[in-house]
Amino acid sequence: MNNKTKLRWGILGAARINERLMPAIVEASNSELIAIASRRPGAAAQTLAQYAPQQQVQTYDSLEALLDDPEIDAVYLPLANNEHAEWTLRAVESGKHVLCEKPMALAVADIDAIQAAAQRHKVTVMEGFMYRFHPQHARVRELINSGIIGEVRSVRSSYSFMMRPARMYRLAENVENGGGAMWDIGCYAIHSARMFFDQPAASVTAIAKYVESGADIATSGIIDFSDGKYAHFDFSFERARRCEYEIIGSKGGIKCHNVWCTPTDVPVISWWTEDGQQNEERLTPANHFRLEIEHFSDCVLNGNAPALSLDDAKANCQIIVAALQSAATGQLIKLT
Repeated sequence: MNNKTKLRWGILGAARINERLMPAIVEASNSELIAIASRRPGAAAQTLAQYAPQQQVQTYDSLEALLDDPEIDAVYLPLANNEHAEWTLRAVESGKHVLCEKPMALAVADIDAIQAAAQRHKVTVMEGFMYRFHPQHARVRELINSGIIGEVRSVRSSYSFMMRPARMYRLAENVENGGGAMWDIGCYAIHSARMFFDQPAASVTAIAKYVESGADIATSGIIDFSDGKYAHFDFSFERARRCEYEIIGSKGGIKCHNVWCTPTDVPVISWWTEDGQQNEERLTPANHFRLEIEHFSDCVLNGNAPALSLDDAKANCQIIVAALQSAATGQLIKLT
């Protein structure tokens, strides 16, 4: 595909996240929006009119029709959590590259199957953690690499917001079917906590509060990375908005104050050291959705490996499943 300058995208679903992703595809320098599909009659056209009204884009009332469209190189997949693995596989088998909204799957075995299919069909697949493409996290990594906070010993990640009535569908399914806070925002907490440890997790322990459907509405836990290195995660649908992580090293600490920055938000990173240094950095605003689209498009167009590998997706899924098992049984779950 290196003779192309733009990746041609289709969107497989009329989910609310299109408010962010659809303009990101339109604005990305190396992308072109070709089509959007939904199984609900008229929903694709309505979504297009709402979020990208100036675009001349094909709309389908069938997901299969979009996958059959030869003009489409790649699909963005924002369907329900319990449909991600199935439709990612179907897209791959149709020869499409896939950016699948997190979580990619509810079981590691499903990601294994996706990985094998992607290799057979020679397509690129990536899990859609848009936040990772914001420059503020690269700045955090620069600070760590500089040695200013010493060796990373613990990470605390906290994500929450008050659930509004319009979003109650997130609690309709039990955790086994992809419902609840864990599969929605908990995967961010675990993913961002894992970002700063070089070794695999050894064990997980968690506690949760459930609603009648069997979905978790609040969960907290600890990931043990061995040698006294821990990640503490906490997320909830019944607490004030919070989307932050804090890293504590042997000489100091760093805090990212707003992981879910909007394109107009000024990112803030603060850090301190044991010898009395303190600093707050205010960075340039950026659109991590657009940067994610540009990164994935560049990988496909130029044959590069994506920053978030399928092995990373499997590692995240393994910890999520273990945390859910721990919360359900009250036991520590060993991973190695």
